[in-house]
Amino acid sequence: MVRPNRAISQHGIVGDMETAALIARDGTLDYLCWPALDSPTVFAELLDAEKGGAFTMTPQLHDPRTLQLYVPETNVLITRWMADGGSAEVMDLMPHPDARVHPGRTARCILRRITVTRGQVSFTTRCAPRFDYARAIPQTAEIEGGVAFTTDDLTMRLFASVPLTCAEGAAVATFTLSAGETAWFTLGGDDLTLSDDARISDEIVETTGAWRSWAGKSTYRGRWREQVLRSALALKLLTSRQHGSIAAAATFSLPEAVGAGRNWDYRATWIRDASFTVYAFMRLGFLEEAQHFGRWAGQRVMASDADHPLRIMYALDGSEARDEEELDHLAGYADSRPVRIGNGANVQTQLDIFGELMDSVYLSNKYGEAISHKGWQHVRDIVDYVIEHWQTPDAGIWEMRSQPRHFLHSRVMCWVALDRAIRLAKKRSLPAPIVRWAECRDAIHADVWENFRHPEHGYFVQERGGRELDAALLMMPLVRFVSSTDPVWLHTLDAIGAHLCDDGLVYRYRTTDGLEGEEGAFTTCTFWYAECLARAGRIDEAQLTLAKGMRYANALGLFAEEQDVRGHQLGNFPQALTHLAFISAAFFTDRRLDPSHRPNWQP
Repeated sequence: MVRPNRAISQHGIVGDMETAALIARDGTLDYLCWPALDSPTVFAELLDAEKGGAFTMTPQLHDPRTLQLYVPETNVLITRWMADGGSAEVMDLMPHPDARVHPGRTARCILRRITVTRGQVSFTTRCAPRFDYARAIPQTAEIEGGVAFTTDDLTMRLFASVPLTCAEGAAVATFTLSAGETAWFTLGGDDLTLSDDARISDEIVETTGAWRSWAGKSTYRGRWREQVLRSALALKLLTSRQHGSIAAAATFSLPEAVGAGRNWDYRATWIRDASFTVYAFMRLGFLEEAQHFGRWAGQRVMASDADHPLRIMYALDGSEARDEEELDHLAGYADSRPVRIGNGANVQTQLDIFGELMDSVYLSNKYGEAISHKGWQHVRDIVDYVIEHWQTPDAGIWEMRSQPRHFLHSRVMCWVALDRAIRLAKKRSLPAPIVRWAECRDAIHADVWENFRHPEHGYFVQERGGRELDAALLMMPLVRFVSSTDPVWLHTLDAIGAHLCDDGLVYRYRTTDGLEGEEGAFTTCTFWYAECLARAGRIDEAQLTLAKGMRYANALGLFAEEQDVRGHQLGNFPQALTHLAFISAAFFTDRRLDPSHRPNWQP
């Protein structure tokens, strides 16, 4: 197996709710899309060590220990080098939008400030962007206080407090600092101007304060608060400030299986994440984010049509998601080809999205803004679509690239769509053919109980008439389709534990999915499993599963999509759905650990 220069887990993330950058534990910025999260890359060394481009900061220290941490309750990242001969750190951030409202604020950029904390340390920095997914090496030119990188389609400017020299497609600086001295760099678009020490310090103070102000709105005071807040901060970075959408992850083509073809682009918004997002933000007290996302989802509903009422995913601005394309010139993370942008699943039929959407609409109406008359008419159209198509085979939640099948999870979420629509109609006294809706809801319920059970063991199975398990079944009690203590469900939970779990790792399924290689364990499912255990009253097991799952975060508390058999991170990073699932599991388990919620608890 080809080993990457830097593992997925060795990264932190910074951003400004428009784009995000990954910074490795050695101080290298090796992933950045500009100007937006779904724009082409500027740095992509994470996906190709030779061609991708990176912004490196290399201290002349012998065998330094490297550490990363966030300034508490912020998305300001510090990377430290510690050695016998000296120590230093680099602070990375993107100016927070709320810190740019004052006159004289710095334009959008990545800000990197080096500080020597002990001894005297020499540095070599090299900023070598490669535009358009590393298909274009920019021309470099010296400008006052910095260097400009230019192609026909994009210009970026790098400024620094130390002298910069031009190299082929790069800017280089060599300098020495003593304890207490600093050097800074700013990289941004063609509107970026030269700054000064005082302004850089102001940016850091303002951005730190803005993040702490946002984090301070959290109402969560339960167990695992630090990890829960870190998950919320990661989710905030994946949220579009302008549109309210949330990206599934910051990256594309980080592999689910090293060396295989399971490499997808997650820089889009999946409707499936709607209810998870609204639920998580509301539970933590971030009502504005929940409402903003709810409005974004509502706009997608309003823009839908009778032939195809809803897409499974959208670009962050609400337009159609990009078609899938392979970038043959990139080697891929750990030689995992092909590198893909866009996502071919955007044309699939996935019936479960209607349940997640209606669940989010119901939650938003229950705790936030009431639905409009026009919005309700579109909801009725969606319900009519579900009634007409719920018996249609689809690609399912896991976006199988094989023949459509009758998946249990899709059936259950069609039930959710009808159930939440009925509840909403009754709660808001909205006009609706409730009897017809209820008849269809009950028909789906009966279909699941009659046709999606193991013929010998009786527990629920992945597909109609099948025998295999699926971790998506864990959603059944979470959406209240089945009681969390129903005997058949508990039998299913035990079967999932026996066949899909491995010491805190939970696999989505064990069946053939038509793709090359074997994927890793799916991090989200670990937290669904933990929450199901807690809801079943098996609180000790839930705590242990939650504790094991938390250890699959990296040192900064960030979760990737999957893990390999050794628990190393795989897949796109950081993944929104996992952080959402963790928040939900932590919130519910914390409640159950309260003596008043724990059955037969003895002091």
